Amino acid sequence: MDAIVVLLTLLLVAGVLIVISAPLRARDAERRGGRREGEQTRPEPERAALEAEREAKYREIRDAELDYRTGKLSREDYEAVDAALRREAIAILDSLERAGSPSSDRLEE
Repeated sequence: MDAIVVLLTLLLVAGVLIVISAPLRARDAERRGGRREGEQTRPEPERAALEAEREAKYREIRDAELDYRTGKLSREDYEAVDAALRREAIAILDSLERAGSPSSDRLEE
């Protein structure tokens, strides 16, 4: 009975160590240049920043639309804000395209 408890404890500890060390092992393998099949590479810092900027701009556009629908913005103000935000979003998308982003998201008209 004691041998079974010790064996189960060792198996549990080994399982926990494998789960906890998985990110460290993956990072080490990535550093050595080894990639698992189907694993995508991390985006470059510039592209990641542009993608975050794009998502923030989309959120601003949605917020402006919500403000208009709830009456916080007049139609004229909404049209001006929306046009400016969409111009900025298009500039971000163009930058992403130049950076070679696989993303093909476009604003809905």
